[in-house]
Amino acid sequence: MGKITIAIDGYSSTGKSTIAKQLAKSLGYIYVDTGAMYRAVTLFAMRNGVDTNAEKLIQLLPEIDLKFVFNEALGYSEMYLNGEHVETEIRTLAVSNLVSKISEIEQIRIKLVDIQRDMGKSKGIVMDGRDIGTVVFPDAELKIFMNASADARAARRYKELLDKGEKVTYQEVLKNVQERDYIDSHREFSPLMKAADAIEFDNTDMGLKEQFERMHSFALRVIEKTN
Repeated sequence: MGKITIAIDGYSSTGKSTIAKQLAKSLGYIYVDTGAMYRAVTLFAMRNGVDTNAEKLIQLLPEIDLKFVFNEALGYSEMYLNGEHVETEIRTLAVSNLVSKISEIEQIRIKLVDIQRDMGKSKGIVMDGRDIGTVVFPDAELKIFMNASADARAARRYKELLDKGEKVTYQEVLKNVQERDYIDSHREFSPLMKAADAIEFDNTDMGLKEQFERMHSFALRVIEKTN
């Protein structure tokens, strides 16, 4: 059976990564979380004191090495920054508060898009992010654009952060979600937008099981058509 490219875009905290991981596992595809890449660059910028200095960060780009390493116990790949496992560090609210600003920088997007396209050359990939169906893989056979109300997304993210032991308030998380929505949608280079041929998928009132079943049926339908 031939393989396809699946591009999942959407707003922050819509559960893109959770669904994309499940979908990739069920199809035997590679899963790539592009958000983790931008978060790792953001973490690097914070650690090096250049998170508010785009020019200096651009100069340091050659020093940033990003790799996904497959974790057999989890069944998916995790993010490594210059050889260091950084999955926990990149998921904090501090990184979330900066990642959209860092992601606006054109040179960073060019570098990461090149890496992402290289990863997907052989198809059989599920990639999620903000510009996968519009910029990275405009010819993807299946494009999905995920959305949900800001309140629903903030509630999910708030619970996730509390479960990880972070001390945050719901209002802080909601503010972060709303600010990221604005920045991601209004940036000059590769703004977040629904591709004309993407399926819009609002999961405000949907559980994970229903989401996965619908996504899986979308994928199987497209795979059958392309064979």
